[in-house]
Amino acid sequence: MANTQITAEPGQSQIIITREFDAPRDLVFRAHTDPDLLVQWLGPRDLKMTIDVFDVRDGGRWRYVSTDAEGNEYGFHGVFHGTPTPDYTVQTFEFEGVPGHVALESLTLEERDGKTFVRTVSTFQSVEDRDGMVASGMEHGVRDSDARLEELLARLQNG
Repeated sequence: MANTQITAEPGQSQIIITREFDAPRDLVFRAHTDPDLLVQWLGPRDLKMTIDVFDVRDGGRWRYVSTDAEGNEYGFHGVFHGTPTPDYTVQTFEFEGVPGHVALESLTLEERDGKTFVRTVSTFQSVEDRDGMVASGMEHGVRDSDARLEELLARLQNG
């Protein structure tokens, strides 16, 4: 199993997340842009995700809500900048529980010998915003999401 690497250098306003998946790039891209697939892997296993809107195009909005076992809801939203492609996707990301703290995220997918190297760079408006995201427990959500994505990609390929 591949390891997710999360880098948050002290004093920098970025988080860089990398991971290699044993799947072709087009399938990994589809998992990131097809709402029916996205709800199967994005977020921790103990939360249920529902998608309100997911308009994958330049200027398209997205919003989803994660719900825990007690019924607490956590909303997230953003906008795509440029048309998402397997080469490069840019979007904003905002947690509705802490409004006004928007990150700009870029996603690149690079195919290497049938596997896909995924790199996400989240740039926050300040180091304090970035540190707040790190302190929020985002690492658990990222690692759990990546494990779930790996499982989904295996099912889709062996299906």
